[in-house]
Amino acid sequence: MKYVILIGDGMADYPIPERDNKTALQIASTPNLDFIAIAGKCGVVKTIPEGMDAGSDIAILSILGYDPAKYYTGRGPLEAAGMNIPLNKGDIAFRCNLVTEKKGKIDDYSGGHITNDEAKGLIEALNEGLRREEEEEEEEGWRIEFYPGMSYRNVLVLKSRSKNYKFESEKEIGGAPPHDIIGARVEDELPKEEILRNIVLTSREILEKHEINVRRATENKRKANMVWLWSGGRKPSMPEFRAMYGVSGSVISGVYLIKGVGRCMGLDVIDVPGTTGYIDTNYAGKAEYALRSLKEKDFVLVHVEAPDEAAHLGDIDMKVKAIEDFDALVVGKMLRGLEDTFADTEEGYKILVMPDHYTPVSLRTHTKEPVPFAIYYSQAQARAGAQSRLEGEKRKRGGFDEIFAKKGDLGLLDARAQDLMRYFFGKS
Repeated sequence: MKYVILIGDGMADYPIPERDNKTALQIASTPNLDFIAIAGKCGVVKTIPEGMDAGSDIAILSILGYDPAKYYTGRGPLEAAGMNIPLNKGDIAFRCNLVTEKKGKIDDYSGGHITNDEAKGLIEALNEGLRREEEEEEEEGWRIEFYPGMSYRNVLVLKSRSKNYKFESEKEIGGAPPHDIIGARVEDELPKEEILRNIVLTSREILEKHEINVRRATENKRKANMVWLWSGGRKPSMPEFRAMYGVSGSVISGVYLIKGVGRCMGLDVIDVPGTTGYIDTNYAGKAEYALRSLKEKDFVLVHVEAPDEAAHLGDIDMKVKAIEDFDALVVGKMLRGLEDTFADTEEGYKILVMPDHYTPVSLRTHTKEPVPFAIYYSQAQARAGAQSRLEGEKRKRGGFDEIFAKKGDLGLLDARAQDLMRYFFGKS
């Protein structure tokens, strides 16, 4: 049996009044997602446990059956793992956004979606400037190290000079996610930890007049003139995915967070050329590499960030396009490849499609509602049943969306209790 999970980050949405009260999934043309929903089985699943923030870190852990309350230590260390940054005992890693500060407020969580090369230059400048200041002030307990990632998504590691040194509180270290506080005053949202406040404010002094930002300003682009530190934590420890479900597997994503989750679970991380974590990502390449990996592995997870990025920008047209590209270039290509290669094998394949969380364009941030999912099983008797279901559904309006899934066979599942993965892998 081959197992495939395809995640369109943040696809789920609220009805949009100016679009006949349709959601982005209902507006988009998604014949491949619709096929899986109609020919397979649908439901909705709770991916954000009570009391936890709605983010891809929490959601992906939940989807894969890892209780976030037990295994989640922060987004920063997961992204560090995705970037192969070593964390020693006592080190704390933070997600480090390059953001746009304007008139004392956070104007853009992505620094105008700064390019990789520009971001690397700014991160190098921060390392040089803050390291010099650190030497002058001899900051007690920590050494500062920035690591360039992809575009605005970078990592800061506070390397502990003492393995026993700790913050006063080690829960929710750092500020709020910057995409949640667009328009907020910097002074009101600064992290409470003094060293983090100092880093944020000093970064503004270093980056504001950097030649990269001077050039961006002349080109009428937003400056990436400050860093924002959030979701810090120490290195997590998790059981291997193979031990949990008895399958070998791989992860494909354009963002380091998902790569880090996979790496912490002992899954292979496959780098695909041209993946950006944005609307211009190499969708087809992800599907191609995923199919190739299934020749040796039992399982692959393919994650596409683009719908979420579009929703954070509040751009419904961009989000619809991202969903349509995901459907055509990832879901469609995977279905064709799986049918050609594995459909006639003894056990066939299973494919699960879903978002990780809601990202309504009207709010431009994540929310906690249970998300739609659909599973299609290629086994011969399942295919016969699928054809019958398709004939019956041709006379009805429906497909892969938030409303159709609520009426599905599988009802509401609680991913925190591992229900979804147990069902998917036949463990229950």
